[in-house]
Amino acid sequence: MIQDGKAWNFARDVIDYLAKIRPNAPALYLMKNNQDSLLSFAEVAQISAQTADWLQTRGIGKGMRVLVVLGKDPAFWPVMVALNKLGAIAMPGTTQLTAKDLKYRLQTSNASAAIVLPEVAAKLSDKETHLSHAITVGHAHPGWTLLDPYHLDNPEFAGHPTDSGDPTLIYFTSGTTGFPKMVLHNQRYPQAHRITAQYWIGLQDNDMHWNVSDTGWAKAAWSSLFGPWMVGAAIFVDNLTGKFDPKQFLHILSTYPITSVCAPPTVYRLVVKEDLNQWSFPHLRSAVSAGEPLNPEVIQLFKQATKLDIRDGYGQTETVLLVGNSPGHRLKFGSMGQPAPEFDMAVIDHDGVPLPAGQEGDIAIKVRPSRPPGLFQGYVNDETGTQKRFVGDYYITGDRAIIDEDGYFWFVGRADDVIISAGYRIGPFEVESLLVERPEVIEAAVVSSPDPIRGEIVKAFVVLKSGIEPSASLVETLQNHVKTQTAPYKYPRSIEFVSELPKTVSGKIRRVELRQREWER
Repeated sequence: MIQDGKAWNFARDVIDYLAKIRPNAPALYLMKNNQDSLLSFAEVAQISAQTADWLQTRGIGKGMRVLVVLGKDPAFWPVMVALNKLGAIAMPGTTQLTAKDLKYRLQTSNASAAIVLPEVAAKLSDKETHLSHAITVGHAHPGWTLLDPYHLDNPEFAGHPTDSGDPTLIYFTSGTTGFPKMVLHNQRYPQAHRITAQYWIGLQDNDMHWNVSDTGWAKAAWSSLFGPWMVGAAIFVDNLTGKFDPKQFLHILSTYPITSVCAPPTVYRLVVKEDLNQWSFPHLRSAVSAGEPLNPEVIQLFKQATKLDIRDGYGQTETVLLVGNSPGHRLKFGSMGQPAPEFDMAVIDHDGVPLPAGQEGDIAIKVRPSRPPGLFQGYVNDETGTQKRFVGDYYITGDRAIIDEDGYFWFVGRADDVIISAGYRIGPFEVESLLVERPEVIEAAVVSSPDPIRGEIVKAFVVLKSGIEPSASLVETLQNHVKTQTAPYKYPRSIEFVSELPKTVSGKIRRVELRQREWER
């Protein structure tokens, strides 16, 4: 285990190291429309080192915050490794971010650099972003510098010395009382994902792992970047775009030498509706799911066809894998699993006291006397929000659960109002704010509503201004407004018009009451 004050760097101590001891071992399988390619660790190390030199010569260096929105473009991997080698702070984002989302991230973080796809660059203007370093990949964009990591002749860059406590990543995560918070991780975070890879996914150095996720989410750090490479496994990258097609998913899984797959519950819910007996998966030996609890019946249907269990895993943007179902361990359908090694997990009450088996409480990690691996440094510029996460000797995740007599965790629900739909975290405050922007709306409250495919959907309760009548066209107008002002996955798929919203004595909207109504129907 690395300690504070000791030099450690993922790019140097993992990628460069593997390039020396296993230079020809497969590292990155890129599925392309014209011709697939397979890169070795030696090639990944060289390409990322040349990319680091290219970025450094253009002024990007240690401690600089860099917005990265590259989707599944092959440039994502050398760019992320290069930024790590430079000691820069990468801020990944999903390609679904709107211009408003992008500007918020750039302005809130004071980032002066961005490395994005040209279609993302098109959403931004120089006057609004004040970028000193504006870089696109794939295609040029007016006013932006083009980077092609795979066709550079720059010398290889050895890297800046980084301490294990140096910052390396910022992820934006949705909350319930404001806009997305900045979650700061240091160099210990990539290293801690060996727990994710080994305990939960069960990866070995001869595996090829496919994570069905956009690279803008923290889940990509788990199993599209740090996790697999921490144990020397190869990463498979698909080139799928647009609406998810279960047949495409099954074709890839049956055609390519993928031994391990990770997908959100929504994917598995759609896949088991297909005739799985028509497919064979000769290489697949492991399947995991994360983002939200997976229905037991889906696990059973998948196992009937593949002989494999889908093993749930639990963690957050602020952590690595905390609780999971490890390969070879007894699986209890519907359970989150058991705590991962190196974590002292508990279910606690409001005073920070661990509760006995069978009692519901807050999922918590003991942080004293020693800090657990991979735990975030804090929310940037939000000391109050950071401190609210700690009770006594524990960090609380914001979720609630019950532990059974065998030490298995059973998810109950979120302690806050964050909605998780198809694996996406959605804060109600942002959606409510956009709805109230419309002239027809007085008030709005957004909660989760059960959905058989997505697990939950965003539902909005809306109070209209006097003289405005509810209609199907108004529903569509409100939905389209949200879609165009923020990432499309956040829009309310269901809208109910009401005369008033339930409130506390102090005037705060009681979302919990609305949510309970939805889930009790």
